[in-house]
Amino acid sequence: MTWIQPVDPLHNLTLSALVAIMPVLVVFWALIIKKSKGYKASLMACAVAIVLAIVVYEMPVKLAVLSVANGALYGFFPICWIVISAVFLFNLTVKAGQFEVIKHSMASITADRRLQAILIAFSFGAFLEGTAGFGAPVAISAAMLVGLEFDAMYATGLCLLANTVPVAFGSVGIPVAVASQVSGLPEMEISQMIGRTLPVLSLITPLYLVMIMAGFKKSMEVLPAILVSGGSFAVLQFVTSNFLGPALPDIVAGIGSIICLVVFLKFWKPKNIWRFANEKSPLKLVKEDYTFNEVITAWSPFLLLTVVILTWGLPPVKEFLNAKSQLQFNFPGLHNAIVDLSGKPLAHIFKFNYLSAAGTAVLISALVAVPVIGLSYRQALTVFGETMKQLKFPIITIMSVLSFAYVLNDSGITTTIALLLANTGPLFPFFAPVLGWLGVFITGSDTASTALFAKLQYVTATQIGVAPVVTVAANCSGGVVGKMISPQSIAVAAAAGGLVGKESALFRFTLKHSFFILLFLCFFVLGQAYWFTWIIPKSAPVAHTLSVADAGLPGYSWLILTAVVIAIFVASLKLTGKKA
Repeated sequence: MTWIQPVDPLHNLTLSALVAIMPVLVVFWALIIKKSKGYKASLMACAVAIVLAIVVYEMPVKLAVLSVANGALYGFFPICWIVISAVFLFNLTVKAGQFEVIKHSMASITADRRLQAILIAFSFGAFLEGTAGFGAPVAISAAMLVGLEFDAMYATGLCLLANTVPVAFGSVGIPVAVASQVSGLPEMEISQMIGRTLPVLSLITPLYLVMIMAGFKKSMEVLPAILVSGGSFAVLQFVTSNFLGPALPDIVAGIGSIICLVVFLKFWKPKNIWRFANEKSPLKLVKEDYTFNEVITAWSPFLLLTVVILTWGLPPVKEFLNAKSQLQFNFPGLHNAIVDLSGKPLAHIFKFNYLSAAGTAVLISALVAVPVIGLSYRQALTVFGETMKQLKFPIITIMSVLSFAYVLNDSGITTTIALLLANTGPLFPFFAPVLGWLGVFITGSDTASTALFAKLQYVTATQIGVAPVVTVAANCSGGVVGKMISPQSIAVAAAAGGLVGKESALFRFTLKHSFFILLFLCFFVLGQAYWFTWIIPKSAPVAHTLSVADAGLPGYSWLILTAVVIAIFVASLKLTGKKA
């Protein structure tokens, strides 16, 4: 027996939407006004969503309970799995005393906090988003900045803000691929449209981050470095998204901007080294204290992470690992038991891809790094236990947030809000990014947001005579702004940054920036739809887009090659270390 979602339960779409928005408003109320801890706010919002689904939308209690269970399971794997592995890797580095060396090595590049934030939160975070996605970029980059003795609130807040521009091309372009599948538009066309929107944000994001940290006047002191970072990222993001496809923009732009900025800093230094007001004096340069081998050893967990996670992002590797290990099942009692507005049963298939998951890639990197950084596996096991204890409340938060998201989507509450926005007629392009923003706020994923709303974006744009690629791409672009305030992202960042229990403060830190950037995108997309239509790519299908899999090697070959590279790297460290 199936249940049909009543997307207009009160027989008045405006009234239904006002009621539907209540669970979202509860999140804002709990975090901004009530200043609740993250797990309490998410449990509260989840409870309201369940009551609304059962009472107003008349969702069967059994389906509501199963939806909560499905969301909680997905919250634990793969989301919590990524956070656990990322924090574990960072904790290993701290336990071994290697993070002290990393602090000094960062000072050798630049002791300026403004530039360190750009390198780690913006560029390195974008690279991680392009390869792993989910919560890995924020978790790892926030932990690194906190380890570098950044103010915890600034560290986590900056990482959330910096993790906006790469999200649409995250996880080797999966959000674009899903948008293409759901809307029917060519993948390359969507990639090109996003690639003509987000580089504008990419160009200004480093400046925006520094202004938040130090103010306008202090940001002008490092403007040349900001322009090098943002400019190189924007150019590389534009070129790759428009000519190579959606798989590579984050990876190429992230690595490229790091290289460009590091090289630039060899020839240019800011006149004044800026640091936080309550901070100790800057560290001495690494060359006075540590050998090259010691520096590389200290960075080895993150270097290994880069190699492994890049390999895990390759489609042939994912396919090979999934073929060998993936377990999947239809969620009992829930799969195809709910029918949406179009009459299509909603699939609920849980995929336990324990080998190909990004969290597993991070864990493997950590385990390989254990003897390299001078720890025993017995010590590593102790660190893992401490990490699990550290993350007990964030795990509850993330699982309840995903339960909240699943109930909203399965009951039809999300669709009600989306339909109201779709009824705005010629103004719809203005609200198209809002749909993406809302989807990512609820689900924590740009991929999930495009799966929810890409078809609605396509149909509505066609009805009002706007190029559908504008609104479909706007769903992805708007979604990136919702990422910084998504309860899931807030929970991940708080866990990595040591701000467990202070999620409300972190939410308030990012909220105004999310609204400001969203408003900018709304006007920008409206202009794309009606005024500067020359920016819209031609709708000629592209037969092939270049991807990271184009070398043609099968998945097991990439894994063998990666193992050889890692073995050579570790052996070289050991040999040069003995000589030293």
